[in-house]
Amino acid sequence: MKIFAIGMNYALHNKELHGTLLKTEEPVIFTKADSALLNNGKPFFVPEEMGRIDHETEIVVRISRLGKGIPERFAHRYYDALTVGIDFTARDVQAKLKKAGRPWEIAKGFDGSAVIGTWTSIEEIKDIQDLHFHLDINGKTVQSGYTGDMLYRVDEIIAYISRFFTLKTGDLLYTGTPAGVGPVHPEDHLEGYLGDKKVLEFDCK
Repeated sequence: MKIFAIGMNYALHNKELHGTLLKTEEPVIFTKADSALLNNGKPFFVPEEMGRIDHETEIVVRISRLGKGIPERFAHRYYDALTVGIDFTARDVQAKLKKAGRPWEIAKGFDGSAVIGTWTSIEEIKDIQDLHFHLDINGKTVQSGYTGDMLYRVDEIIAYISRFFTLKTGDLLYTGTPAGVGPVHPEDHLEGYLGDKKVLEFDCK
């Protein structure tokens, strides 16, 4: 199983981190190790030795068939479910690595950094680019997103990734986070919603 993720795919998030509403020339792709996966409501143990750990709430898509060089017009055939997930980011570590011109996989791919909720069949979704989602921490909404605001649509991303990687059944795609990222702390309770449906719930320890 491979975990792909997209950086800088919502303009307002780009502004909060970089001060500009930029759109990259191509999708920004990074990967997470399979040991990053955290599911079934298991707790997230905050690695305090890594400094500030930010939540990045995202729509996660599950790949359902083998594919390589997939045309965008056929990309919708290659995923069967989606959910809300968290791309945890070690922000201090990421900043340090970026400043040194080094890869920042450690800041993104550490154990437990890829949380996923309960899957919703794509058959229940009218339009994957017309979905609202949000994250609550301790009962307060801290991040909200709308997939129509994506700079690169899901089908575009799948077509792009498949130029370089063979997609396989069970691979996951984190599609980018909207504005509102922020730190988590031990004892925080996180709940992720797809529309009004709660699909994600876990505690930080």
